[in-house]
Amino acid sequence: MQKVNYQKEMERELARLKKEQVVPKLLLHSCCAPCSSYVLEYLSNYFSITIFYYNPNISPKEEFEKRVKEQQRLIASMPFKNPVDCIVGKYEPERFFEISKGLENVPEGGERCFRCYELRLREAAILAKQKGFDYFTTTLSISPLKKAEKLNEIGRKLEQEYQVSYLYSDFKKKDGYKRSIQLSQEYQLYRQNFCGCVYSKKEAMLREREIS
Repeated sequence: MQKVNYQKEMERELARLKKEQVVPKLLLHSCCAPCSSYVLEYLSNYFSITIFYYNPNISPKEEFEKRVKEQQRLIASMPFKNPVDCIVGKYEPERFFEISKGLENVPEGGERCFRCYELRLREAAILAKQKGFDYFTTTLSISPLKKAEKLNEIGRKLEQEYQVSYLYSDFKKKDGYKRSIQLSQEYQLYRQNFCGCVYSKKEAMLREREIS
């Protein structure tokens, strides 16, 4: 089975929007300011964007709040062609630990992460439906550690379930991840070395020990 190029799928959709000269409303789930930087720079040329910061996986609460502030600071600092604002979701770590039961020792990038993707994307889809957004998507695919194929599979399922268009994407393509690092340096963003959950932090610490 041939792999889908989600970057090209998105480019076709963006070309259609440009041709029709419309500026739809996009609800963009964001995991952190660094990952959203390139995505905002790119997509704000085509959409009016609302960042949805919903990440119950992040621990501890101080880390969650630090990332929220960096997200808000970035939005206030970057120039955009179309409006960008932000909605901060509830901090609900108990929901993440509930879906992680029995999967605590699964390596990053496995079933625990897939459940976490869906937890966050489902909240985005629900909010997009409630507030009348034209599209929803997530910044998660910009990370080399995140599986774009799985994210888009979940997005497709939720699109059908909630009847809100999912913007298919693979933001790491075309040097998107590299650009996010450049923008993080330009705006002096706090850039963490782990996804956010206690399990990814543990893996990051182990990697650092192996390097040292």
